Amino acid sequence: MATNRSSVFLLATVLIACAYALGSLAARDLTDNQAMVARHEQWMAKYGRVYSDAAEKAWRFEVFKANVDFIESVNAGNHKFWLEANQFADLTDDEFRATRTGYKLPAGKDRRTAAFRYANVSLDDLPDSIDWRAKGAVTPIKNQGECGCCWAFSTVASMEGVVKLSTGKLISLSEQELVDCDVNGMDQGCDGGEMDDAFQFIIDNGGLTTESNYPYTAADGTCNSGKASNDAASINGFEDVPANDEASLRKAVANQPVSVAVDGGDSHFRFYKGGVLSGTCGTELDHGIAAVGYGVAADGTKYWLMKNSWGTSWGEGGYIRMERDVADEEGLCGLAMQPSYPTA
Repeated sequence: MATNRSSVFLLATVLIACAYALGSLAARDLTDNQAMVARHEQWMAKYGRVYSDAAEKAWRFEVFKANVDFIESVNAGNHKFWLEANQFADLTDDEFRATRTGYKLPAGKDRRTAAFRYANVSLDDLPDSIDWRAKGAVTPIKNQGECGCCWAFSTVASMEGVVKLSTGKLISLSEQELVDCDVNGMDQGCDGGEMDDAFQFIIDNGGLTTESNYPYTAADGTCNSGKASNDAASINGFEDVPANDEASLRKAVANQPVSVAVDGGDSHFRFYKGGVLSGTCGTELDHGIAAVGYGVAADGTKYWLMKNSWGTSWGEGGYIRMERDVADEEGLCGLAMQPSYPTA
């Protein structure tokens, strides 16, 4: 009888302990969820996000929570960079790629040019670092908004650079002219495009007008031939950097800003806040940016300085530093796969 009583007492003790533990876990989960709800509300207020109804808000909260969990797991590791729950934190991967990227891979290898004017440049003669912003060849950060025309911003950024170097004038040129008027080839406005195709359009068109004359609307529009005919700058050609060759890319960037395609939909790139992006990144090229320099971080990490088109609140004031000379020949996030630049 005593043994049975002891067993019953032990079982009861175990059940009570389990119930207490489960209750504690449930209470902690509830507290964590409440904290995440509050965080989501704060995030909504910061970025002015408003949802159509309670169902959408509940769905967006789950997406936000999953993205925050990913960001915090990365930030808990030993990395050279850090992420943040930025303005894209309530978007799914597919939604983000559909509206904030827009680079299309060229239709075939024959689209790559054979000429590379910097082929015979010696790496030993290149500076250890260069920042085209400091040389007045980079306009302020722009924002493509919910339009998949990164290709236009990448094209314009490298063109603004070469125009500055060839004329001495830094002119903010019109992405919207490309979005509205460059629609008879691969480039299709907010539905995507690629930089070489845009360079060819600019050559055939005789140049581009200024941003102030043909301002950006973040939407497809009808080509305004009157505004588009008021050319402010031109280029006479374009060349491709040899693919998968960071040494050649450095030769080009040492001489001018260069258009670059990357896997911008990769979550590490998407939520980047600061430091030198390194480590794991995809090579599904979907986003056009511009290489506007390179250098070496305080810890000795070599990096590329890239200008993005997601506004100044993203990354380091709109820029990202990406690790240079990585083991993969494609470069981090595929940055060495499809670089090109205009000539003037």
